[in-house]
Amino acid sequence: MTLSPARPCLLAAALLCAAAGVAEPPPTLRVDYVHLGNAREERFALERVVVEPLPWPGAPSRALDDTNLGKYRFEVVDRESRAILYSRGFSSIYGEWETTGEAAEMDRAFAESLRFPMPAAPVQVIVSKRDRANDFRAVWSLVVDPADVLVERAAPPDAGPLLALQRSGPSQEKVDFLILGDGYTAAERGKCEADARRLMELLFEVEPFRARRADFNVWGLCPAAAESGVSRPTLGLHRRSPAGATYDAFRSERYILTFDNRAFRDLASQAPYEFVEILTNSRTYGGGGIFGQYGTVAADSLWAPYIFVHELGHHFAALADEYYTSDVAYGPAVGLPEPWEPNATALADPERLKWRDLVTPGTPIPTPWEKEAFEARAREVQEERRRIRAERRPEEEMDALFARQRDEEEARLGAERHAAAVGAFEGANYEAQGYFRPQADCIMFTRNRVPFCAVCRRAIERVIDLYAPRSRSAR
Repeated sequence: MTLSPARPCLLAAALLCAAAGVAEPPPTLRVDYVHLGNAREERFALERVVVEPLPWPGAPSRALDDTNLGKYRFEVVDRESRAILYSRGFSSIYGEWETTGEAAEMDRAFAESLRFPMPAAPVQVIVSKRDRANDFRAVWSLVVDPADVLVERAAPPDAGPLLALQRSGPSQEKVDFLILGDGYTAAERGKCEADARRLMELLFEVEPFRARRADFNVWGLCPAAAESGVSRPTLGLHRRSPAGATYDAFRSERYILTFDNRAFRDLASQAPYEFVEILTNSRTYGGGGIFGQYGTVAADSLWAPYIFVHELGHHFAALADEYYTSDVAYGPAVGLPEPWEPNATALADPERLKWRDLVTPGTPIPTPWEKEAFEARAREVQEERRRIRAERRPEEEMDALFARQRDEEEARLGAERHAAAVGAFEGANYEAQGYFRPQADCIMFTRNRVPFCAVCRRAIERVIDLYAPRSRSAR
């Protein structure tokens, strides 16, 4: 089913709410700002305030975030009563970039956004960041007046008809998930829709998304690109795709992000959404995911089903990468602070393990596993991976390498003494030593044909519950 953009979508949302006896939602307000600095300092600057074309999709009863996720958090505070009207944790491109070597050498600026239901009067928006003790400290504050004449109210550039890929009920009672195509020409619109439907179905084969499928509305947008594909700078490929997605983010060949926040947000604003996955019309292995911002996946990669779900784990539930043998752009952790992510720990006190209630009885903490043999084989695979990319060999060779690695690792990890147990396995969060993951294998650890571990599944369910509260009480 498709809906024409903008105003008819607004009407459709209002009708859904009316039919369900739900109060008509307020408009959606968006603060676009610039986040800039270096490894030593960071700054913020307002770019614009925007009224988006569709009403706020969220549940009024769940305006305050109780998940304690995100490197950052923002709060919308009533200026008279000082009551917190809305809050959400999030992470950001800047928050990742500041941990790279480049941040020690230069300043950079990244555009970001905060979205919340339009208040009735001026509000104070406060952005906080975690310190090394994982406590939030305010780093920026600004006053937002929704009645200001400079608030942008013009319609965004047309993203094309809105696809209702799965409609389960009013947005206020569901998780609204948008699949946004990038790099698809007008002639490839059918491919974009087919790719979106294919990956949506693959997502709902994975727990806990399968069991919670009825808690999701899934929407699709396929804005027309002038050229097919997205940018891949290391090969000299540069495209002005609608959402601006590009390989080689942070100089990592497989990392796909968009740095064109305005274009991305203006497109996404034409769908009800709380989470977004950008599908790039590309074949080379790649993707990315930032909590509370978006996820990306190369739709035509052989590994798209895995990448799609793995990166959504980052974007949707703030899950940490559990792998540590692949090349990454980030510098080593200094002092191994306790991660705020739910599925990694520095294990400073085994008696207070953050997932101790899920530990399999009788499992030793830390949990022994054949770590050295795993790492030795992983180093060999990484060397071959670098050669394939350096020599620009066919993507099929990379696929074959990954398939061999998957088969070997499934057998190796599946034979571990504590393969099925929840414990604390050393090696996680890009570090071979000092950080621990909950289970021997997980979607956040390998490309193997395995589920999310028990800790990751619980984290995902907590976020679903934040956006679909009525479904939670009905189970």
